[in-house]
Amino acid sequence: MNFIDLNCDMGESFGTYKKGNDEELLQYVTSANIACGFHAGDASTMRNTVQLALEHGVGIGAHPGLDDLVGFGRRTIDITPKEAYEIVVYQIGALKAFVEAEGSSLQHVKPHGALYNMAAKNKELSAAIAEAVYNVDANLILFGLAGTELYHAGNNLNLHTASEVFSDRTYQQDGTLTPRSEKNAIITDHKTASKQVIRMIQDQQVLSQQKIDVPIKADTICIHGDGEYAVEFARFISSALKEANIEVRKISDVLPQKS
Repeated sequence: MNFIDLNCDMGESFGTYKKGNDEELLQYVTSANIACGFHAGDASTMRNTVQLALEHGVGIGAHPGLDDLVGFGRRTIDITPKEAYEIVVYQIGALKAFVEAEGSSLQHVKPHGALYNMAAKNKELSAAIAEAVYNVDANLILFGLAGTELYHAGNNLNLHTASEVFSDRTYQQDGTLTPRSEKNAIITDHKTASKQVIRMIQDQQVLSQQKIDVPIKADTICIHGDGEYAVEFARFISSALKEANIEVRKISDVLPQKS
């Protein structure tokens, strides 16, 4: 039997603005990436989301992003590796404190949006992010886009590093995600998404937009929690995985233990 982690971005409400349906989504996922206040989230939202995740037995991860509330962290901002290190340490520390205050521990770190995509291609930026994770807690798991610089940076520091794939995004032939600004970047059909996911897990391949099969390793699948039909999407993907005899487990149970 194959095993896979199912993760979702959460805690993205801010002040009086509500985004996503975290409580329902937590029924289907095994790891939660919680916004840390820079691209989304605030202190109250962080605490509430941590408590909800613990109630559902879901692994908790920090989801640090660029300092960009207006653009939801999805706009490219030119930052140095030093700045990347500092904002990642700051945000991990904030969420880690909330998790530990509830008597639990942080499981993983997954950069958000533009920071994640920048790190996928930029070796210096990815190294700074991996170093930030390592220096805060060397036992944390770093999520990186499969086969990219961020994934390699985690491995270079001997971090637990999870190879992440996306259920609702299309791929380019270099293994990166199709930019959201381009046509066909988002997969909205549940069946198409589930077929892509199952093929990535079982065959370790994904069909790119250029109609070329790209080798890919899947440890964890991302489901976005801010879509209009996010809960239905999560329910469908979860059911499809079970039908394919793929067991959903949180990432700390999926990855082999480091010696």
